[in-house]
This record gives sequence, structure tokens and C-alpha cells, in this order.
Amino acid sequence: MSADKALQSPWKEFLAEIDGMLNESLVLHCVGGFVVTLFYGFARTTEDLEYCTAVPSDFNLLEVAGEGSQLHKKYGICLHQAAVTNLPEDYETRLSEMAKEQFKNLRLFLPDPYDCVLSKVERNADVDVDGAEYLFRTLGLDPQILRGRYEQNLPQHHRRCDKDRHNAEIVDRDLHVVNSRLHRG
Repeated sequence: MSADKALQSPWKEFLAEIDGMLNESLVLHCVGGFVVTLFYGFARTTEDLEYCTAVPSDFNLLEVAGEGSQLHKKYGICLHQAAVTNLPEDYETRLSEMAKEQFKNLRLFLPDPYDCVLSKVERNADVDVDGAEYLFRTLGLDPQILRGRYEQNLPQHHRRCDKDRHNAEIVDRDLHVVNSRLHRG
């Protein structure tokens, strides 16, 4: 999807209702399946828009549009605030706006494809590996750029702990899985 292409139903109507409740600009940094599916075109469905940052943060998004909300019941989709994301410290410098100028106050931003892949490292579910494979195949991503961004840009406190040495091993393993799948097809 290009940044200016209109969102499809039910996302367009769902987000328009949220936009209608806003009295000021609200910026969401989106991550997860919503980004891979609706922006990058991965052929799967998603029932939530996961975000890691909301600015300003004083609007109660989860009450209005989270799981169990009236909007969730109406559209069958919801907002979800990501508990943990492994985004590089400087990911904001590479954000792209999605659905530009489609809403009065709501603005949706998403990470570039490398940062999108890195945001999935912690979860490491099959769907995340499948999404990474899709991004690598369709966008021609370079595994060395991903590895370099992981090593250089993730917060220092993450790189110092044993858990994140394990995450680096996961990145290497996932890159191997993605590369082997790509070379088979």
C-alpha cells in the first residue's frame, strides 16, 4: 500500500470514528501485523492495530477502541498497545506516514521494513517469521543491514543483557530460515 492509498473497510470506518472523537492531533506509531498487512501488503488478516507510541498520551485509546470497547464490538477490530517492542533507538527518523491526510486529527506512522522486522524479534512467533520472510522477499531486504541495525541501534541496555544475546541468536536463526525459504522457491 502506498502512503496515500485509502484504507479499506472496516479499518477506514473504525479509524474515522476515533478521529471524530479527537479534539487535537493524535499520532500513533504503529507496529505488528497491521503494518505488515495493510501497508506492506502481506496476505493475511489482522484484527488489531498495535501501536507502541501515542502522542499525546492522555486520550484513553484503549477504553475507546481497545479490546471489548464499543468500537471493537461494532467492527470486530481494535487497538492494542504493544507491551514490548524492540525498535532501534532512532526508528523515529525513518517513520513513514500511512493514510496521509485521510483523517482530520489522527495520524498513523509506521517503521521502515528493517525496523518492522526488528520489532518482532522478542515474540518470534511463526507469523512473525512469515512476515519477515514476506518483507525480505518482496522488498529485497539485505540481511546484513538488519544485523547491523540490530547491533548498532538497539538501546544499549538491551545489548548488555543475556536475553538480548539470545535475541541476536534469534535474529540470526530467523535470517537463516528466511534465506533458506527464499532459496527453495
